[in-house]
This record gives sequence, C-alpha cells and structure tokens, in this order.
Amino acid sequence: MTGHALPVPPLPEDPPPDLGRPPLTWLYVPGDRPEVVAKALGCGADVVIVDLEDAVAPDRKAYARSATAELLGDQVTADPDAVPVHVRVHGEDDVRALAGLPGLAAFRLPKITHAVSVHHVAAVAPGVALYPLLESALAIEHAYSIASAHHAVRGIALGEADLRADLGVREDAGLDWPRSRVVVAARAAALPPPVQSVFPDIRDLDGLWASCGRGRALGLLGRAAIHPRQLPVIERAFRPTAEEIEAAEQIVAASAVEAGALALPDGRFVDAAVVASARRTIALAGRA
Repeated sequence: MTGHALPVPPLPEDPPPDLGRPPLTWLYVPGDRPEVVAKALGCGADVVIVDLEDAVAPDRKAYARSATAELLGDQVTADPDAVPVHVRVHGEDDVRALAGLPGLAAFRLPKITHAVSVHHVAAVAPGVALYPLLESALAIEHAYSIASAHHAVRGIALGEADLRADLGVREDAGLDWPRSRVVVAARAAALPPPVQSVFPDIRDLDGLWASCGRGRALGLLGRAAIHPRQLPVIERAFRPTAEEIEAAEQIVAASAVEAGALALPDGRFVDAAVVASARRTIALAGRA
C-alpha cells in the first residue's frame, strides 16, 4: 500500500476516576428480607446489591419487588451520601416497577447474551445506570458488543456460578480466560475494570484472599460478597500495597516535571498509560 496511512480510531479515554472512594466491595442481599437489606446499608460495603433474582424463591418474587420499591422510595436511600443501592432484577416487571425511584443507583442485568437486551432495558428505564452480567459462553463471545451497547452501561461483570455450569469448568483456573476477556472488553469500551464475582464459601477467608489475588492479577478490581465478613478481606486484597503506592507516587511526581515518555531515577522508562495507571493506584490508596 502507498500514499495514505490507515485511519486509526482514537483510544478510549479512561473513565473519570472517583478520587474520593473508588468502590471495591459490593454486597449482595436478598430482596425478600428487608430487615437484612437495612442492616447491609450500614455494614461498610461500598455498594449494596438487592437481589431479586437467584436469592429469591419464585413465590417470593412479588413480595421482594414490593419491599424493594418501598426501600428505594425512602428518603434514606435517596440521600446523596447514602450507600448506593443497585438491584439485580429478575425480569422486566422489576425494571418497570423500580425505574425512577429516588434510591435506585443502578440495575444489574443477569444472563445478558446480546446487546439488544441492553438496549431494551435502557429504553424501558431511561437514565438508569446498567451493569450487564455475563453468565454464559455466548455472553463471553459478545462481551465487547454488550459492554459498548449503550451509554447507560457503566460496567460489566461475570456471573461465575452459571458460567461454570455452562462451560463445565470445575477448577478456578478454567475461568481465567473469561475473566481476562471481560477485562479487555471493559477497557475497550472505556468502562472501569470489572468487579470479581462472589466467593461462595463465607467461612473460607483464606481461600477468598487467595482468589482475590488471582482476580487482581488478571485486572479485576473489587469483588462482590455474600456476607459482611468477606468485606474486610476484599478491601485489603484490592487496595495497593505500600510498595505499589510508593512506586506510583514516584511516577506521578516525575510526570509533573516532564511530559511524554520519561525516565525514573532507577532507569525505567514510563509513558502516559503507565502514568494513568499510577494515578489510579493513588486514588485507591486514598480510600484509607
């Protein structure tokens, strides 16, 4: 080929960082137990997810929806300083009943396989943030189209229990590729890093710690929990270490006096992408 260079589309910009408190802990609570939801709002999670799907028996779905609507209509959850409340919906009835309530921060959409489903929910609930959950092989294949389906999409994540069953995966390592796939899809769509899926054994905190380390190494950030006792472990696992903070501060300090690619005192060269990563590390360190 001669003459003109191929056009290169612009790289996605980094999502605006929350420099105050980037969320790391996301606590699931069953929607048909409003007393548990009320306690969860004060347990220290960054986000509370009211579950109207798997955690609620079929004959309790209507009650769970009604109880959640009452919660989201309360001025406590509508307070700007309150813990954000997301709802994992079971179907369109939930979306229609809860969209527009003042305490709703976002919908989490289970078992999404195509972008068209995201468009449908966005049309039914305009202005509501959406978090599609990818829980099947087909969803993984469509990860980027789902992540980039609509401006209402604020993040994607895996639903690992259903994904394990769909893929026939028994060992945790079998999910490394799907996890990496959603990390890449989220970044390509200019979304924050995906949150790691729940660790099902609430007693095995050592196992949770090790699993979080594996997820963090793959690029996941933060984790969903099913019990408050898991929250401190997740918080520690995903916060940067003292060494990581020091390295990030050196990079940011060097970038303040030299633009473009730059050399650190130890001889390493870093560029703009590395500087952006260092700023995210410092933002996470600011959670303390």
